Amino acid sequence: MERKYPNLSKPIQIGNVVFRNRMFSAPMGGTDITADCTIGPKTTAFYELRAKGGAGAVTVSEVVVHPETEGSHMFHLDLKTVGSLSSFTYTADAIRRHGAIASVELSHSGQYAGTYLTDKDKKQGLAQWGPSATVRPDGLEVKELTQELIDDIVEAYGKCAEAAKRAGFEMIMVHGGHGWLVNQFLSPYFNHRKDQYGGSLENRVRFAQEVLARVRQAVGPGFPIEFRMSGSELFDGGYDLEEGVRIAKILEPQIDLLHVSAGTYQRGFSDTHPSMFKPHGSNVYLAAEMKKHVKIPVATVGGLNDPDMMEEIIASGKADVVEMARALLADHELPKKVVTNREEDILHCMRCFVCMAERVVTSTRRCSINPYIGRELEGMEITPAPVKKKVLVAGGGPAGLKAALTAAQRGHDVVLCEKSSQLGGILIGEQAIPFKYEMYKLGVTLAKLVTDAGVDIRLNTEVNKEVADQEKADVLVIAVGSEPMLPPIPGLDGDNVIIVNDYHLHQNKVAEEVVVLGGGLAGSEAAIHLAREGKKVHLVEMGLELAPDANIRHRPILLKEIEDLKIQVLKEHKGIRITEDGVICVNKDGKEILVPGKTIICALGQKSRRNVVSELLDCAPVISQVGDCVKVADITQAIYQGHHAAMDI
Repeated sequence: MERKYPNLSKPIQIGNVVFRNRMFSAPMGGTDITADCTIGPKTTAFYELRAKGGAGAVTVSEVVVHPETEGSHMFHLDLKTVGSLSSFTYTADAIRRHGAIASVELSHSGQYAGTYLTDKDKKQGLAQWGPSATVRPDGLEVKELTQELIDDIVEAYGKCAEAAKRAGFEMIMVHGGHGWLVNQFLSPYFNHRKDQYGGSLENRVRFAQEVLARVRQAVGPGFPIEFRMSGSELFDGGYDLEEGVRIAKILEPQIDLLHVSAGTYQRGFSDTHPSMFKPHGSNVYLAAEMKKHVKIPVATVGGLNDPDMMEEIIASGKADVVEMARALLADHELPKKVVTNREEDILHCMRCFVCMAERVVTSTRRCSINPYIGRELEGMEITPAPVKKKVLVAGGGPAGLKAALTAAQRGHDVVLCEKSSQLGGILIGEQAIPFKYEMYKLGVTLAKLVTDAGVDIRLNTEVNKEVADQEKADVLVIAVGSEPMLPPIPGLDGDNVIIVNDYHLHQNKVAEEVVVLGGGLAGSEAAIHLAREGKKVHLVEMGLELAPDANIRHRPILLKEIEDLKIQVLKEHKGIRITEDGVICVNKDGKEILVPGKTIICALGQKSRRNVVSELLDCAPVISQVGDCVKVADITQAIYQGHHAAMDI
C-alpha cells in the first residue's frame, strides 16, 4: 500500500522502544480523579480512546511528584495510597493493548500550585513554593525552596518514575515547560537564587539535570525519557530561543526525546495552548531551530491538526515527531485515518477551548464535536440497532447531520432534508473568517460522512407536515435550527446592513469603517476579523459585557484580541436607528450618539425556529428535537443532542 503520508506513518525508535508512527497524543489531564488522586475508570477509558485511534504514544498527565509542596488536585502515583499503582497499571494496559506506547508526565507546578483546583479559594490555604521567594500577581506569597526540599522533590521524581515503570508505562515525560517548577528554575524571570541553582545558565539548569539523573537511575538505560520544555518563554524577562537552545544542548545527554513547546503560565494560556487566533503550527519554528543543534529526536506541538502540514514538518526535518492534544479530542481516529489514507474524513479541531473550559468549570472533559470525550465508558462503539427503522431528519445543520450520520451508522434507513441548497446550516457562514474556517469545514466533513454512510440527502426540501406525512417515517428528528434576531430597528433592512450569518456572501461590500451591532461571541469574532483586515471597527453592545456566551478559556483571549486590535468598544449602547452614516445609539445616560460606519454588521443573536417545530410535533410516532430549534446554544450541544437522539432510536 502506498501511503499518502509516509513520514507521519513510519515508525520511530526512541531509546529501546519502537513507536508505530510519528503522531503522539500529547499530555492531557484526566477527568474522574479520585479523592485520593488516583485514576478513575472514566479517565482510563479517556486515554484508551486515543490509543484505539492509532496514536503512536499516549501520555497521561499530570502526575504531581511531591504533593507536600504542590497541592493541586492532579494524579499522585505512589505505593502507599490504596488504588494508586493499580489505577496506573490498568491505564497503561488499556493504552498498550491497542498498540500505542503508554507514557506518563511527571510534574510539579511550583509557585502555581492549586492551578487545577476547581475551588480556587483553596489556593489561599496552600503553601506556594518556588526557586525564589516572591509574591505572585494575585497576591499569594511564594516561599523559596530549601536545599532539603529540593532534594526531596528530586527524589520524588525518581520514585514516581520507578512506580510508573512498574505499572507498565514505557516512557517517562518530565514536564520542564510552561512556567511549572522545572521551568521556574530555568527561567531568569523566576529564578533569583544566589546558590548553585541560580545566576548563570549552568546553575539554573542544575535542578533539571538532577531530576533527569534521578529519573534515569529509576528507569535504567534504554528506557525513553522525554523532556518537555518551552523553546522560548516568549516574554520580557524570560529566556529566549537562543538561550532555550543552550538549555537543550546541556540537557541533551540525559534525554531521549526533546519535546519543544512554547510560552509560560506567566505569559498566557494562548501561547502554551495556541488559540484559533494564532496560525496553525505557530510553535514549529522553535522545534526546527532546536533540531539544528541536537542529535536526539525532536517533537513539536501546538495547534497542529492538518496532515499535510504535519507531513511537511517531518519530511523537511523540522521535527521527528508531531504531538497533538486537542486535535485528538476532536477526532481520536486522526492517526488511523492518516495511516489509511482517509484524511478527508478527519474532523478537525476548531481550537474553541470547550475541552479546556469544561475541565475548569466541571472537572470533566467535553469536546464540541466529539460526543465520546469524557463519556467513553458509555460506549465507544456505534452498535447496530436491533430493529431497522425509517428515520427522517429535518434540517442539515450540525445537529441534523450528526443525527443522520449516527442513525445511518446504526443501520437505519435515513432521509435527510435540508431546505437550502447546501448542508452545514449555521456553519456555512464561517467560511469567510479564517480563524473560524474549521467550523465551516466541520459541516463539509459531516456532509461527506453522511453521504458515504448512504443517507438519502434531499436539498432544497423543507420538511413540513405534508412532506412528513408522505415519508411515513418511524422517527422524525427535528433539527431546523435557528434564525437571526431582527428587532424592529428602523434601517435594519437597508442595503448597508449585512446579517453576520450572511457575511460570506457580501464580504466584498464591506466599507473601510464598520459598525458591528451586537457584542456577543459572533459579533466580537466578526469585529476581530474585520479589524485584522484593516477596517476601522466599532463594536456596539447594549449590555455590560462583551461575549458573555464565550467559554471561560476562550473569552479572555478574545477580549485581549479586541484590545490589541484597538477596536472601539461601546458598551451599554442600544442601537435605535440605522442611517447611511452609521448607527444612532442611546447610551446609558439616555443621550443619542452616532456611531459612524458605512457598513453595519448585524449580530444581535439567534432565535429558535419554534414555529416550524410546532407544525411537526405530530408527524411521526417518535419525535426528537435537537440543536438550536430547542434552545439556541452552541455546536457542542447540537452535536451531542443529534448523536444521542440517533443512539436512542
